[in-house]
Amino acid sequence: MKTFFILSIFTLIGTCATQKYTTKIQNIKNNVELVDSTLVFKYANTINSEELSTHLYTYASDKFKGREVGTEGQKKAAEFIKNYYISEGIESPFGGDNYYQTIPKSFFYEKYNASENVLAFIKGSEKPEEIIIISAHLDHLGINEDGQINYGADDDGSGTVALMEMAQAFQLAKNEGYGPKRSILFLHLTGEEIGKKGSEYYTKNPVFPLENTITNLNIDMIGRVDEIHENNKNYIYLIGSDRLSKELHYVSEKINNAYFNIDLDYRYNVEGEKNSYYTRSDHYNFAMHGIPVIFYFNGEHKDYHRPSDTPDKIEYELLEKRTKFIFATIWQIANQEHCLVVDKNNELLK
Repeated sequence: MKTFFILSIFTLIGTCATQKYTTKIQNIKNNVELVDSTLVFKYANTINSEELSTHLYTYASDKFKGREVGTEGQKKAAEFIKNYYISEGIESPFGGDNYYQTIPKSFFYEKYNASENVLAFIKGSEKPEEIIIISAHLDHLGINEDGQINYGADDDGSGTVALMEMAQAFQLAKNEGYGPKRSILFLHLTGEEIGKKGSEYYTKNPVFPLENTITNLNIDMIGRVDEIHENNKNYIYLIGSDRLSKELHYVSEKINNAYFNIDLDYRYNVEGEKNSYYTRSDHYNFAMHGIPVIFYFNGEHKDYHRPSDTPDKIEYELLEKRTKFIFATIWQIANQEHCLVVDKNNELLK
């Protein structure tokens, strides 16, 4: 009887603790108030599959020869991105026509030449010092030993063109008087395929102080469907969304539930996940500095890291929907009243 009584007390304490934490989480959810619904739809709808396709058929073509770090093909790809931003009137954070953060040869392994991250910037209208970074890697594997080009249409051509389309949408909104309240940095990273070197360099040499960077949303492969989801294409993997900021996670969830109804699959977000995806793309270098991240990913497929990863296999309507979802998430973070909060500073969790 005594043992039962003691166990009952512990059960009651555990239940109360669980309820208390559940209440805290509910308070975070309730604290997320969606902004500018009409504007979100208006500008998200400027992102379309036709433009994504046009960009990607160029980006994942013979012209760039697989975009291996430091090669002529990679540099042509960087120039393609730069020229796009210039043509759209989207500024560089450096000013003028310099859109490159140059990375010296000495930062890479011996076989690789100097390379560059490509950066474009939309300054916030009210809180410009608060920076949102949206990233994708611009490099791929180059030409293999058999002389075949690794086109990298999904990896990470899909993320590259998604950034371009989102930047265009935000710039259009700014031109029409609806620019973001917080600043947005569009960061095209080199060297991901050789160990996340471009993002490592950026975090060691940030253009804006890392303490001013409120989140990094990183896109690496969002144009295809993996075997797990062959019968449910309306999905995307989210990795890392709740690791450092529960608010970021619930902002993302609320945006999706309100506008898109995509199946957000978190199976690769569990601690100890065997593929270690949380550590394998550029967001991880930001997470290591305590910056909340989301890694958007469609999973591996049979063409992953093969010359057969070509633009004709991209599902462009799906790429469009996923890009719109990410755009709307950025819009919310950029324009909500309060700055996104990391868990350690979140009064609602205390």
